[in-house]
Amino acid sequence: MKSQYRAIVIGGGVVGASVLYHLAKFGWNDVALIEREVLTAGSSWHAAGGFHALNADPNIAALQAYTIDLLSEVEKESGQSIGMHMTGGISVASAPERWEWLKASYRIFQTMGIDDVHLVGVDEIKQRCPILNTDGMLGGLYAAREGHIDPSGVVHAYAKAARLRGADIIEHNRVLELNRRADGGWDVVTEKGTVIAEHVVNAGGLWAKQVGRMAGIDLPVSPMEHHYLVTEALPEIQALDKELPLIVDLEGFTYMRQEQKGLLLGIYEINHK
Repeated sequence: MKSQYRAIVIGGGVVGASVLYHLAKFGWNDVALIEREVLTAGSSWHAAGGFHALNADPNIAALQAYTIDLLSEVEKESGQSIGMHMTGGISVASAPERWEWLKASYRIFQTMGIDDVHLVGVDEIKQRCPILNTDGMLGGLYAAREGHIDPSGVVHAYAKAARLRGADIIEHNRVLELNRRADGGWDVVTEKGTVIAEHVVNAGGLWAKQVGRMAGIDLPVSPMEHHYLVTEALPEIQALDKELPLIVDLEGFTYMRQEQKGLLLGIYEINHK
């Protein structure tokens, strides 16, 4: 660890690793990431890993498209597998209001020039995902550029690529204080000593609020507890000749994808902790 950096990123999850990579990519090679434990030690290592191409906000959709393209580039640059499964994804609708929303979203994607998306009927949903109970469904929106990745692999790919571009990564080093300097920079006080930084990026994830308070900022964020379950190998999945698409049910706050020869089933609780 050097005594001074142009920028220090606090937090070794997917956001911190991505920020570090992008800083190095755009010429800021005098940068470092400081992680209290090891890369992915927070929430990134056990994320479900789904990636999406569709969003009714054009800016978010453009960012998602950029990320999907970038992942393959970072994998090649770093030599680290990200475990990408480009399975396609379907957002399903059972309520008329949700079906109308999906159709309106499809028209927005058309105006944005996203041409690998189309509306699907119940028959196509069943054909693409034979194990899905489609009773009561009205249709869905299929996107070819959706699927899932290995979150840990992505973080390590960003980190390796950033290192190749000159960035430093310091693990097992908790940040204790952030003190403003007279010149506008920061004294970053860590368990292994104090480092000077012109800029500090808070990518603390679960600890982002605490990191913000070190800089005198009360961020309006808090971690939320959600769950997913992973099954053992299932005969119905073992019998398939292709991988299932990512399924999202926004009405039921649920999602599903294939995990090896089983399933990963996730929920977003309304009354979460």
